[in-house]
Amino acid sequence: MGDTRLEPVVLSEAERLTLQNWAKRRSTAQGLANRARIVLACAAGGNNTAVAARLGMDRKTVARWRVRFLRDRLEGLSDEPRPGVPRTITDAQVEEVVVRTLEEVPEGATHWSKRELARRVGISPTSVLRIWRAFGLQPWRTETFKISPDPLLIDKIRDVVGLYLAPPANAAVFAVDEKPQIQALERTAPVLPMVPGIPERRSFDYVRHGTVDLFAALNTATGKVIGKLSAQHRAVDFRDFLDEIDRQTESGLAVHVICDNLSAHKAPVVHQWLLAHPRFQLHFTPTYSSWTNQVERWFAGLERRCLERGVFCSLDELKTALEEWIKTWNEQAQPFKWTKTADQIIDRICRYCDRISGPGH
Repeated sequence: MGDTRLEPVVLSEAERLTLQNWAKRRSTAQGLANRARIVLACAAGGNNTAVAARLGMDRKTVARWRVRFLRDRLEGLSDEPRPGVPRTITDAQVEEVVVRTLEEVPEGATHWSKRELARRVGISPTSVLRIWRAFGLQPWRTETFKISPDPLLIDKIRDVVGLYLAPPANAAVFAVDEKPQIQALERTAPVLPMVPGIPERRSFDYVRHGTVDLFAALNTATGKVIGKLSAQHRAVDFRDFLDEIDRQTESGLAVHVICDNLSAHKAPVVHQWLLAHPRFQLHFTPTYSSWTNQVERWFAGLERRCLERGVFCSLDELKTALEEWIKTWNEQAQPFKWTKTADQIIDRICRYCDRISGPGH
């Protein structure tokens, strides 16, 4: 009955555009988005009952936001301050938490805990944790890095990344490395399988049944891997693996091999083999920069999906598992996508060096 004398809702063009933008929101500020839809529906015509039916809302809700908009326009659709407990943490305490976290460490320790810092500042540990989250501070975490001292760092980065982003025509590019000392580990007790609410469980101790080395060559264009198991990873073993790559690569293609600076890769026996196989060319990654070798990404998947939780009662079982992993991988192989250019990588290294070379370091 109260809908018969409603004041019409008339919108300016700017108000209509703002309300339409608010109404499009999907994941944030849904309350504001619903209010914008109510006002737009009211402006389109119809009483509160009709608008409520059209939007699937309560009539009283539509009436409340119609009145608020007519009284305060767009500002009236925002949430009003709600009553609650007054704020107890001052700006000075927030600043102290942040400054102490960034610039100090507690006596006898390397970093703050939330309880220790809370005692020092005079607030609760929960408040310290909320401040850390607000400012993106995680004093319990640390990351490691290593800047390559290689004098040819820039040239090697350009060389290797160039092979990924712009491989030569009529050539095959292989990222090559070896994973030494893969252990055939058997747990001392049977593995307890996963059940709802409980993860898979395995004994901490194990029996080792020997080790094996794995040579792997990742074709950067196809993602397929050539693998070879070996008892060792000497220079002659690397030479034999190059023979394997040679046999499995089309004879008319040049072969570019990306590998690290292991001495076995530069031994005289390897040089002699390269002279006898002129279509092969080795490209070395910078020192301490194995991240530039794509095969390391493949080894990471092998470790996580096959070895880390594997149980091998003999060395033969381990070899069989590795061969099966390579076979399965090649049946559905996809290349890894390298996205960073050499200039982007070099610029980032330079920025990092600038940060760690300041007076504070």
